[in-house]
Amino acid sequence: MRVLVAGATGFVGRALAPELLEHGLEVRCLVRSADSEAAAELREEGCELVVGDVTEDDGALERALHGVQVAYFLVHMMGRVDDWAEQERLAARRFGAAASAAGVERVIYLGGLGGDDDPTHGRGRPGISAHLRSRHDVAIALEETGPPLTYFRAAMIVGAGSESYELLRSIVQRLPALPTPDWLSSKTQPIGIRETVAYLTGAIEVPESAGREIQIGGPDLLTHLDIVDAMSREMGHNPKRRLAKRKAFDAVLDAAATPRAVAAAAGAVTTGNDQVASAIALGLPGDTVVTDPSGMALFDVRPERLSVVIHRAMEEAEDEARS
Repeated sequence: MRVLVAGATGFVGRALAPELLEHGLEVRCLVRSADSEAAAELREEGCELVVGDVTEDDGALERALHGVQVAYFLVHMMGRVDDWAEQERLAARRFGAAASAAGVERVIYLGGLGGDDDPTHGRGRPGISAHLRSRHDVAIALEETGPPLTYFRAAMIVGAGSESYELLRSIVQRLPALPTPDWLSSKTQPIGIRETVAYLTGAIEVPESAGREIQIGGPDLLTHLDIVDAMSREMGHNPKRRLAKRKAFDAVLDAAATPRAVAAAAGAVTTGNDQVASAIALGLPGDTVVTDPSGMALFDVRPERLSVVIHRAMEEAEDEARS
């Protein structure tokens, strides 16, 4: 079976493509440039490369999708173009239509938990960010134009090199204390990259996953402050000091620690992409948890605890730094 991975040079794509090869599949990757280090690594792994851009109508999509049975859409444009949300939706519609025309049997997409329950598209309340809303809009575009869609939805994905991991590590290393506004007590279920890839790969062999949404998350239900504490422990630090709210100054602290203010701080502190870090922070006020575990039940995947996931990510990051 031949599969296509669009967005193969991203964090998830770089982990997914080699795993698909290990499963005996022919893997074709759609890349914007064959000269990047990530693209060269994919080629060395045994992937076929097709150079093209999903935002352009230059025939690359048709070439990439020719003879493909299953196509993965892992494209992210945040940080590349100013109107990234609109461009992602347009690219998804173009991709879905091209996949249908090419006779692709299924499209598999990885989006985020949250972002689909606010009719104001993220502007009506602080719990839904434009980033999460955009992730869901991409799924709708793929579903409307393409073959049957397997729509995976995850919260924070943790692994060496992920934006979430870089942001967590930067917070632990660079911030002396953390604010404690009420909205940082929202819940999430972080999941490791290894388990995320296992779900994405396994979907090909789970026909019941076609044409449906599958929510995935780890076993830990945590606040975002809890996650920072977990990262601190794994890095050998004490938990971050929290700026306690006192009644006389509650209003002042709440005004200073708005989602936008924290997002700006996240962009400034991270060693990763500052725009992505800010977008992650803007999504913190809302819960990003698995509300329907029936999709996960279709798979023989057992996500690991966050402490294990972080420890493995740290080891992998150290190995990469030494190589």
